[in-house]
Amino acid sequence: MKTFLHTYQKLNAHNLETLKNIYRDDVQFIDPAHEVNGIANLTEYFASLYKNIDSIYFSFNEPVVVENYGYVSWKMTFSHKSLAGGKPITIDGMTHLKFDEHNKVYYHRDYFDLGAMLYEHVPLLGRIITWIKKGLGK
Repeated sequence: MKTFLHTYQKLNAHNLETLKNIYRDDVQFIDPAHEVNGIANLTEYFASLYKNIDSIYFSFNEPVVVENYGYVSWKMTFSHKSLAGGKPITIDGMTHLKFDEHNKVYYHRDYFDLGAMLYEHVPLLGRIITWIKKGLGK
């Protein structure tokens, strides 16, 4: 788990090859936007994400590891020129991991609010979502 967290804290568009150090070749990766199978596809997915991000940083809370399962909550702060006027956006998330006998990840699932990450920061759509959320609280 320590190697996994350290890799993500250092990960950027120029060192995506380090993903092979923490993931198995047949990794299954799931987040609210995509499901990707295989290290080559995962690396390609991350390359497409990182090419549009100006900056990204993960802050991890204390992980929980039980046998070959790992869980960690986190905050991700990123900036993207097309979202929130390029200002940093911070979202909370949780990751569920499954490790093999060599401590490589073969299952990675991220849970986070995709609306808080993307939709709320698109000018017109963001205002509509904010209006809907306020209405739900009444």
